[in-house]
This record gives sequence, C-alpha cells and structure tokens, in this order.
Amino acid sequence: MKRKTILDAAGIQRTLGRLALELAERLQGCEGVVLIGIHRRGVPLARRIADKLSEVEKVQVPVGSLDINLYRDDFSSAGTAPVLRGTQVDFDIEGRTVVLVDDVLFTGRTIRAALDALVDLGRPARVQLAVLVDRGHRELPVQADYVGLSLNTRREDHVELHLTEFDGEDALLLETQITAKEGRP
Repeated sequence: MKRKTILDAAGIQRTLGRLALELAERLQGCEGVVLIGIHRRGVPLARRIADKLSEVEKVQVPVGSLDINLYRDDFSSAGTAPVLRGTQVDFDIEGRTVVLVDDVLFTGRTIRAALDALVDLGRPARVQLAVLVDRGHRELPVQADYVGLSLNTRREDHVELHLTEFDGEDALLLETQITAKEGRP
C-alpha cells in the first residue's frame, strides 16, 4: 500500500472556507438555511462550515446530525447490527434549505440513505449536498452541489479523512495498491 497526504490541516481549512463562501454566494446568504452533517465525519465538517458562515454572514446557521445506519441498503449483508449514533436535529426543516454535509462522496449510497432518513424529519423546500471530496465511481445518480476537492481515484483506492475530533489530526489521505507493474524499477 502506498499512502499519500492529499490535504494537510491548513489545506482542509482552506477548502472548508471555500465551501462556506460558495454556499453563501449561491444561496444568496444564509436565510432559511440549515446544515445537517452525516455521521460520522460529516458532523464536524458541518459545524466547521457553519462557523465559517458565521464569520462571513454574521448569522448562526443551525447544525444537526443525521444517523443513516438504519437506512443503508448494505447493513443486512454486513452480518452485524448497525452502530446507531443518533440523529440530532433540534430545529424544523419544513420549508427550509437543507444542506447535507458529508466527507467523501463515492458510490452515492450514503447520500441515498441520508435522503431517506431526512424525509422522516419533514419536507424541506430543497436539499443540497456539500462534500469535502468527490472521488467518483458512482453507483447511483447522485451529484454534489458543493465540492471542496475532486479527486481522481481508482475504485480500489481508499480515501481516508482524519479529523482532530476523532483522530487527533486533520489530514486527507489516499491509499493506493501498488501493482506489480508500478513496483518495477
């Protein structure tokens, strides 16, 4: 395995700052906007984006967290019970713009599950998606509205986001398999 740092802590902060600015610009402010992070790493990313929006727009954007584990289409095939982290949305989403926040967009299945979970909370005016990384390889027709970084990967590569809240550091890592052809001098 070959491991490469794609973004360090400063790079992640810059990328989140750009995402926040793009959100504020395209939504023409933050009136009626809420951020909902998808457990696990989408939650601290949503909080960080909300902090940046607060600096720029001088308003507090509500932030919630969404547990999608019971909505996944693969948890029964994994053979273990899903780990429930709990949904915490302490505000009404009815008629508001909900921006779902996730770390890495890959197959689209996590977002499909998030949309199913979100419907149980109410009917927003619109739902948009913000991701730190879009690595391609979709299995479902899902596209992010806001992308921090588009990363060209192979399907077997592994993209891993470390965040201080969970891992003690901020870093975006790419792990690739070294093939026999690549390993030769």
